[in-house]
Amino acid sequence: MTRQIIHTDSAPAAVGPYSQAVSTGSFLFTAGQIGLDPATGKLREGLEAQAKQVMANLQAVLQAASADFQNVVKTTIFLADMADFAAVNAIYGSHFTGSPPARSTVAVSALPLGALVEIEVIALLA
Repeated sequence: MTRQIIHTDSAPAAVGPYSQAVSTGSFLFTAGQIGLDPATGKLREGLEAQAKQVMANLQAVLQAASADFQNVVKTTIFLADMADFAAVNAIYGSHFTGSPPARSTVAVSALPLGALVEIEVIALLA
């Protein structure tokens, strides 16, 4: 089975030795996205702005692989503070209509660059 590296300039460049996403067979695995603005490379300020940017970044990576949120089968949300769950959940949920994917949400001690939220997805490619 082969794998293809997915990259788009519409999402932040990797800040380490990883790819924005990798497709193999019928699956797409994204790297975790934080609220970095791809135009400036700077982290958005505040939880809601970061969560919205995370979803925009994921959407850009999915589109680069000819997919969208309807293709997502599993997500993992990482929160710097579990008290932010409801606010992130509202923004996240607005991107999934109909049958949402399976999801895990965990609190972590810290995220890259001081981010408040990070989300990764697995999608089924057509």
